[in-house]
Amino acid sequence: MNSKYSGPRDAYMPLAAKMRPSSLEEFIGQQHLLAKGKSLRAAIDNGALHSLVFWGPPGVGKTTLAKIIAGMTHSHIIELSAVMAGVKEIRAAVGEAEEIKARQGLNTIVFIDEIHRFSKSQQDSLLAPIESGAIVLFGATTENPSFELNNALLSRLRVYVLRSLDTDALIELLECALRDKQRGLGLRPIEIDRETLTMIAKAADGDARRSLNILQIAADLAETVDGREVVKPGMIDEVLQGHANRFDKRGDIFYDQISALHKSVRGTDPDAALYWFARMLDGGCDPLYIARRVIRMAAEDIGNADPRGLQLALNATEAYERLGSPEGELALAQAVTYLACAPKSNAVYTAYKAAMIDAKKSGSLEVPMHLRNAPTGLMRDLGYGAEYRYAHDEDQAFAAGENYFPDALQNRRYYFPVERGLESKIKEKLNFLRGLPAKKA
Repeated sequence: MNSKYSGPRDAYMPLAAKMRPSSLEEFIGQQHLLAKGKSLRAAIDNGALHSLVFWGPPGVGKTTLAKIIAGMTHSHIIELSAVMAGVKEIRAAVGEAEEIKARQGLNTIVFIDEIHRFSKSQQDSLLAPIESGAIVLFGATTENPSFELNNALLSRLRVYVLRSLDTDALIELLECALRDKQRGLGLRPIEIDRETLTMIAKAADGDARRSLNILQIAADLAETVDGREVVKPGMIDEVLQGHANRFDKRGDIFYDQISALHKSVRGTDPDAALYWFARMLDGGCDPLYIARRVIRMAAEDIGNADPRGLQLALNATEAYERLGSPEGELALAQAVTYLACAPKSNAVYTAYKAAMIDAKKSGSLEVPMHLRNAPTGLMRDLGYGAEYRYAHDEDQAFAAGENYFPDALQNRRYYFPVERGLESKIKEKLNFLRGLPAKKA
């Protein structure tokens, strides 16, 4: 394997691994947790270890921070991955922790990466050693702990939310890697301008590990000019071929983005709605999933204010099914923008939920006799269908005063049309009909 750099034995170690910070002074980002006076920083400075979970996207320093805290608090650390470890490994770690405590008097941090992958029984196996103080548990997860961790375990942990690194922080990290002569690329005559570093930082999408990986590949592709290794913006485009923004088809990011799309449509912002639609497609979301959610938006947030919205959503879904990607995605974009601009009403959605509550609470109320079907003579003799008023035979095709509810639920109101779009006309008509004098059969 050829390389432009013939250095020490770890020359082929990923740059991200070599540049891993060993102290808080080297750690970039997360100042909302680590600035002087912040709760986590105060706990570290005071040596006040407590069980916790770091929740944040990939590449923001969860593992690194755990190792730094272990070093600063003079604690023994055992690293486990929830992908590979089970109850057996947890018991072995607890045994090792107890031995270390007895022999050296050190606390032990058991760091479990991707702790959300542990089953309920595996999570339960951590409760006793945490409670007894045998271990201090540090978990790391990219998923929402409130969904992925048992309440019993979560109640014993403090959750710290780590954020994606912004562009400036990533540029600072890249510049450190370029300067560092021991762990980074400082021994190589690499020439890279600010514009190119900014491209790398933006492409990394908040992920420190990804930014350093891109820099390392770009440096290996650099052109040699007069003894200098020059990295040009065009090389970054090559490195980034096939790059996709952060997206998790089953995780929080997925649901956050579909929520943003839905709320943008509801909030009548077609531009924001298109942005989130494009973000999800760019991240690899199945367009048919988005299509199903768009149909839901039409029924939930537009409803009878503009019934064409539902039909357009259905048509867009059918168009995508016929055309596929990328042609069919334009039809979905049309539906998204139409729904965003359409008059809004959740009156049907609200009415449906209210009706469901009554249906569940009221039990098996009988259908009133006059509303029952009477296909046989016996049923007619029993009074089925008696005194039913045929609406088409009445003025306005409306049987004023008639009751269509079970007797115990007469005069219920669930549907309250709004003063927007077609529903304003629906509301006007219902008010008129309900104001007509009641008649008897």
